[in-house]
Parts: sequence; C-alpha cells; structure tokens
Amino acid sequence: MRFVFILLGVLLSALPTQARPVSYPGGWTFITTNDKDANATLIHYSPSAKYSIGWRHEYLRGPKAHADMIQMNNLVKRWNAPNSQANFYIKSGAGIAYEDGKTDPAAFTGFAIDWENRRYFTSYENKFFWADDVTKYAKHKARIGVTPYIGDYGDIHTWLMLQADYDAGAKDTFSLTPMVRFFKGSSLLEAGYNLDNAVMFNFIQRF
Repeated sequence: MRFVFILLGVLLSALPTQARPVSYPGGWTFITTNDKDANATLIHYSPSAKYSIGWRHEYLRGPKAHADMIQMNNLVKRWNAPNSQANFYIKSGAGIAYEDGKTDPAAFTGFAIDWENRRYFTSYENKFFWADDVTKYAKHKARIGVTPYIGDYGDIHTWLMLQADYDAGAKDTFSLTPMVRFFKGSSLLEAGYNLDNAVMFNFIQRF
C-alpha cells in the first residue's frame, strides 16, 4: 500500500506524449477510447492551436447509458524548455445522456496537465460528469511512462506506461493498468490490461 501512495505522489508531483486534445490550426482528430468503464468516440476540429471543438459519443458501462455531447478543449498554458514541454488543458462538454427511454441534460468538465521529455513523461487529469438521474461521477487518472529507446523522426515510438485510476463511486475505486503506447507520425495506439481483468484500447488519428 505504501508503494501505491508513493506512485501516486510521483504521478501528481511531476506531471502523455502526442495525445494532445488540441491539434494544429485546421487539423481534425479522431479518437476512440475503450476501457472497463466506458467506450467513447470523439471527433474534433482545431480552429487554432489554442482550442478544439467536436462531437463526443460515450457508452457508460455501469448505468448502461449513452451520452452525446459537444466538447471543447482549451490549451490554457504551455511551458517550453530546451529539452521538455508541459501543458495545461481544460476540457468541457454539454449535451444529453439517455438510458431505458429516459433522457436528461448532461455536462462535464475537468482539467489535464502533462510533462514530458524524450525519455520520460507524467500526466494527471480529472473529469466531473453530471447527467441528473442517469449518472454522476468524478474520476481521476494519472500516468507515468518511459521509452525504452529514443527514436528519430518518422520512427515508430514506443512508451511503457502505468495508469492509475480513482473513482470514489465505482465498485473498484482504485485500479492500475500496465500499458504500452505506439505512435508514428499522426497515428497513436495504446493497449493495456487492467489488474481488474479488463482490456484497454485507445486509438488516435490526426488529419
């Protein structure tokens, strides 16, 4: 248990790579995320390097509910150092959630912060979701990662990562997911296996 608290301390004190919620000006991004809690698809457009706007569909396994929302991502601050970069984002959305013929207004907000260089990265993000009688939750996610090699431009880049999730309202409030990330150019793929015996698969494609 002491190891878990030390790990979370590292994750939250240091603060992913190429998985930016805002793309280059005029860029489109397709994102799908799938884990033990939800399946989600997001398509967004970045009018500038400061924000993106798009449509998000999400299936929540716990309440067996769906949500359709307009999502806005804002790059609040970027810190550039000679050999590293850090970013602070705010993500928000509004729309509807529905299950078993019941439909309610839905909204969420949260922030994400990350730090990385060519060898290491850490990140933390949260999400506070509200949909009246359908579901409500507050989730926290942190990651730490290392690359086993430093590739050149155009190579396939590999990251070995550990993700920690906390949700006070879930059956399993705390969980760990060892995972691997591959990216090349504008494509990114993540795969992992949760210690609660659940598969995680994420894919991002920029256009």
